[in-house]
Amino acid sequence: MDRLIYTAASGARHLLEKQASTAHNLANLSTTGFRAQIDSFRAAPVVGEGLPTRAFVLNATVGADFSSGSLQMTGRDLDVAVRGKGWIALQMPDGSEAYTRNGGLQMNANGLLQSASGLTVQGDGGPITVPPEVTVAIGGDGTVSSIASSTKPGAPTVLGRIKLVNPPEQDLVRGDDGLFRLRDGSAAPSDPQVAVVGGALEGSNVNPVDAMVTMIALARSFETQMSLMKNAENNAAKATQILALS
Repeated sequence: MDRLIYTAASGARHLLEKQASTAHNLANLSTTGFRAQIDSFRAAPVVGEGLPTRAFVLNATVGADFSSGSLQMTGRDLDVAVRGKGWIALQMPDGSEAYTRNGGLQMNANGLLQSASGLTVQGDGGPITVPPEVTVAIGGDGTVSSIASSTKPGAPTVLGRIKLVNPPEQDLVRGDDGLFRLRDGSAAPSDPQVAVVGGALEGSNVNPVDAMVTMIALARSFETQMSLMKNAENNAAKATQILALS
């Protein structure tokens, strides 16, 4: 069988994988703090008898677009958006750390500050607990303060500071849960240069127009690979006819 079928099939397979990644990006167009997934490919020459005239397609890198999304003002006290580079640290059930840009925070029944998915927000000194019947404010440096709302308002009480980190982007990997972690599994140090905006959320950085154009281009590329496989089948049929005549 012509090796063209194998090379075209490898191209079609990876085009389908990139199509799935692009569809995943479009599905998260409205997900707070979402980072678009990026796939890149490389050609690997087929080593064997004769000249290396064929190449397989290999998935070289699965990365993320770390550009910032647009800010959406909500006015909610527990909503924060990271300004520029940086991440909000979350404590995982196993004690490790993960990082997110989704600043839609909440409090559980015990007043523990958590992410929208129910993970504990990591503070510089440990988890942050908010007492009942208070108004919460989050400063630009991530400091969480409270003011009593049931009695005469007084001076704000500092409850803690959200751990904000800014590790090198090349060291971050995306997990199946959508959160990012350091490649070696360690915890990133706090970065005092990272700032947040209170009462706002960061939108997804997926560009819907670019994603739709990519979907169309991938569909056409897939049709090209299918056409190559059809040509290989026709060539094999013609060769069989010639051999039968001889």
